[in-house]
Amino acid sequence: MTDLLLLPGDGIGPEVTAQVRRVAAKLIPELTIDERPFGGTSFDQLGTPLSDETLATAKAAKAVLMGAVGGPQYANVPRDKRPEAGLLGLRAGMGVFANLRPALCFQPLADASTLKREVVEGLDFMIVRELTGGIYFGSPRFIEELPGGGKRAVDTQVYTTPEIERVARVAFELARGRRNKVTSAEKSNVMDSGLLWREVVTDLHRREYADVALEHILADNAAMQIVKNPKQFDVMVTDNLFGDILSDAAAQLTGSLGMLPSAALGLPGTPGLYEPIHGSAPDIAGKGIANPLAAILSFEMALRWSLGRPDLAARLYAAVERALESGARTPDLGGALTSEQMGDAVLAAL
Repeated sequence: MTDLLLLPGDGIGPEVTAQVRRVAAKLIPELTIDERPFGGTSFDQLGTPLSDETLATAKAAKAVLMGAVGGPQYANVPRDKRPEAGLLGLRAGMGVFANLRPALCFQPLADASTLKREVVEGLDFMIVRELTGGIYFGSPRFIEELPGGGKRAVDTQVYTTPEIERVARVAFELARGRRNKVTSAEKSNVMDSGLLWREVVTDLHRREYADVALEHILADNAAMQIVKNPKQFDVMVTDNLFGDILSDAAAQLTGSLGMLPSAALGLPGTPGLYEPIHGSAPDIAGKGIANPLAAILSFEMALRWSLGRPDLAARLYAAVERALESGARTPDLGGALTSEQMGDAVLAAL
C-alpha cells in the first residue's frame, strides 16, 4: 500500500510538492510515496484530468496530497475535461466530505496581514466546509437559449439531512478538542437549503453536543465578522459555496495564501485529501519562487489526520515557525527566497 500519493498537478503545484517530498523523506525515510499526473497535466498526457488509475491509487493510499490544478490554457476545454472537473471527481470518488481549512497566523507574520497586528496576532480558527454537496454538485444545471434571445443559466443548491449532519458532527468533534465553540454559517433568511441547514445543525447540537457552544450566523455577516473580529471564532461550519468564499477571505488575514493548508476528510478509515488552498498561480509558475509552506503544512495535517503521527506533525509545525522566526521569506511574504531555499530553511529547522 502506498502511504502518500502525490498529485503535483499544474502551475506551481510541482514546485511546492517537490518540497513536501524532501520534508517527508527527512521526517519518515520509510514512508512510501507514489506520484501520478492530475488536472491539466493529466489531460495533456492522458486526455482526462483524473484517470481511473489515479483515482484507484488515491482510494488505496493512506493519504493523498495534491499541489494545484488549472490554468488559462484550459479555458476552452469542455467542462467535464477541465482540471477543476478532475478535482471535483477526486473529492467525490474519495468520499471526502469535510474540508478543514485552518486560518492561523504565525507570530513572525503578524505584520504581513493587511489588517492591524492586534486583529490577527494569535489568530487560530478552523473553517469546516462541506465538500461534496451543494451548488457545485446539484442538478439540474444547464445553460439554455431563450426563445426571445439571450440565455438562461441554472445551478441548483441541494442538501439532505445526512449530508449536513455528518459535516456538522465533524465540526462539533473538532470544537471539543479546541475552544468548544461552533459557529454555523448559512443564509436561512432567503434560502430553503439554509433553513434546513440551521434546523439540522440545531437538532444535532441538542441531541449530541449540548456541551459545545453553538451560534448561528448569516454567511454575509460571517464575511464581515471575519474581517472585523476573526478571533471571535473557533470552529465555523458551512456549506460548499460559502465555505469556498469564507475560507479564502480568512486566508488573507494571515498575509499570504501561500501559508495555508487544508484537509478533506471522509469516513474513519478512509484516506484524506490534503492540499494548499492557493491556486496554480500561472503568473509565477516555473520561476521557482512559489511559497511551499502551505503544501508542507498540508503534509503536517496528513501526518496528524491520516498517517497517525501527531508527534511528527508537531515537530514539523514547530520547524515551520522556527524557519519564519529566522527570517525565511519567499516573495509573497516580502522576501527573496526560492521555493527550494524555503524548503532548505524548514529542513534546517527540523
